[in-house]
Amino acid sequence: MNRELSPSEGQLIRWMLEHGTSRARAFLMQLENAKATSWRCPCGCASINFAIDDMPEPSGELSIIADFLFGNDDDLSGVFVFEKNGALAGVEVYGLAGEAPRTLPLPESLRPFPKQGE
Repeated sequence: MNRELSPSEGQLIRWMLEHGTSRARAFLMQLENAKATSWRCPCGCASINFAIDDMPEPSGELSIIADFLFGNDDDLSGVFVFEKNGALAGVEVYGLAGEAPRTLPLPESLRPFPKQGE
């Protein structure tokens, strides 16, 4: 059963879309109608898949539209928002220095990936 996004989930995803790729802002309208699906990642991380009211289930190739880092060297992790065929499809968290986080980060903890050569 799909559920409403929590206020903190909605705030995080909105921030990521507002600060993501040039295409990301176009998905803000879909966020207003996004629900979290009952899907759970087998690893136990905090990743979420979306169902968008009045749209078919997202399918096809995944395209990242907002991608950020959080944490320090000991617990460095990443989080990205993705779409599939024009439908906002989910948010994925992953571990870079260890296991994938079991909770979503706060927007203020996010930073962009360093540019090549930095």
